[in-house]
Amino acid sequence: MVGEAGQGQGRTARWTERTRRATACALAVSMALGPAWVQGAAQGSSRLPALGDVISESLSPIDERRLGDTIMAEIRPDPAVMDDPILGAYIQSLWKPLLQAAREEGHLSDELAERFAWETFIIRERSVNAFALPGGYVGVYLGLLNITQQRDEVASVLAHELAHVTQRHIARRIVGDSQSTALTIVGTVLGLIAASRAGSVDLAQAAIMGGQAAGIQAQLNFSRDMEREADRVGFGVMTAAGYRPLGMARMFERMEQAMHLTDSGNYPYLRSHPLTTERIGEARQRASLSEDAQAEPNGRLEHALMVARGRVLMDERVEALQNLVGLDVGSREAGDVDQLAARYTAALAAYKLRQRERGDAAVLAAEKWWPRAASDRAFVRRLFTLLRAEGAWLAGDGPAGLALLDALPEARGDRVSLLLRAQLAAQPGVDLGARAAVLERLQTHQVLNPRDSLAWEASARLWELQGQPLRALRAQAESRAALGDLRGAIDRLRSALRQTRTALGGGDPIEASVIDARLRTLSYERRAHLQALYPRGVPRDVERD
Repeated sequence: MVGEAGQGQGRTARWTERTRRATACALAVSMALGPAWVQGAAQGSSRLPALGDVISESLSPIDERRLGDTIMAEIRPDPAVMDDPILGAYIQSLWKPLLQAAREEGHLSDELAERFAWETFIIRERSVNAFALPGGYVGVYLGLLNITQQRDEVASVLAHELAHVTQRHIARRIVGDSQSTALTIVGTVLGLIAASRAGSVDLAQAAIMGGQAAGIQAQLNFSRDMEREADRVGFGVMTAAGYRPLGMARMFERMEQAMHLTDSGNYPYLRSHPLTTERIGEARQRASLSEDAQAEPNGRLEHALMVARGRVLMDERVEALQNLVGLDVGSREAGDVDQLAARYTAALAAYKLRQRERGDAAVLAAEKWWPRAASDRAFVRRLFTLLRAEGAWLAGDGPAGLALLDALPEARGDRVSLLLRAQLAAQPGVDLGARAAVLERLQTHQVLNPRDSLAWEASARLWELQGQPLRALRAQAESRAALGDLRGAIDRLRSALRQTRTALGGGDPIEASVIDARLRTLSYERRAHLQALYPRGVPRDVERD
């Protein structure tokens, strides 16, 4: 469904062997998901899904969820998969009404609702892209968010991907694909990724020739009927969820424009069909039949500020941030929303460049454009206060950042402020009592959210500062386990277990018992994961790593 809006920026870090295996576990699935999903994967630097040895003759909902979990365990540790609490919460706020509407409209059965993960995650890439994985996982690129102007447009993409999952398109495609074809696709697209990083069209052509392009053409995308069904079902779900009907048509138009402006034509064989005027026309016709097609968009202010944040996080190279800092003089557009978004962009970019004074000045300048409505004003005040606290953290000024957060009213379960508070508490100058208070709140949060990797990571830093090395190591292990890096988690737990037998560990028998039990559990999970990944037998080199 989605097109490519520019070649993704290559990462400087080298991919490890484990990451290459992650790609082999993820790419074929993404290639089944629509024309531009694959193009984005080929041109971007993220490792998106492919199916290796995991393809089976058929997929029950349980099998599909297990397959999705296996893929996510491989790609979650990748740096391109980002967990920004603010942006993550926004995408979730768009996703949840769609899930509810899908159930109410009868598209989401009770079995799928219970068995699938229904989880969204964000890819730090400039590509205009999104994709669905087996088991209800949906990934969204920051580049897609960047080209939108209204939340309804993003919701239309999420609704389309949700429809692919609820209609079991993914399972149907997997069942129809042979393992040998999937492996051929993996090898070819890996070659394309390498070629895109090198900027070489010749390498790309060689990869295609070596991977049997004719076979790839047949496997890349959902069928036209599946795409139309996802459009139709997705449209019904998004409108039932309260989003504007024109959102889907406008998103199609933006993607078509992006493709025409930036597509170099180097990878036409990666599309089974382009984004057609027929699909745009059908989306517009559906919207015209809806009574509220011309209704004013809701949430424009929040969406503009989230796009501003994504624009900075999408590319944190110094030269890119320096360009964005210049927006502290304001936007060329006269509207209050545009002016606020420009100042938010400039302030965050300045903080990333460690230019705290300039960032604070941009935040203060934004106050002139704060909305008059009380609810909108409270939202903007909170978001810009969080931004200033983030700037204090980046500058290493923990006490000042905590003081800013103390002035904010906190809602129960507010993950954003809790994680930021934990980062600030780890800065120099924060007293032990404040750190202990944050740790206590983190422990409560972890009981309710045991797979929150960032919360465990923050706990590890604070436990270390509190002089608790065993608890710090265990928190590090839980952070890696939450990301799917079971080997990393096991290594840390083994290190902690060794320390329990020395004076360094303090000889805490209770902590030693907890670590030993957790080590046994994760070791069992890793064995099960490898068996699912390699049903014909785990290679010796993998078993040892």
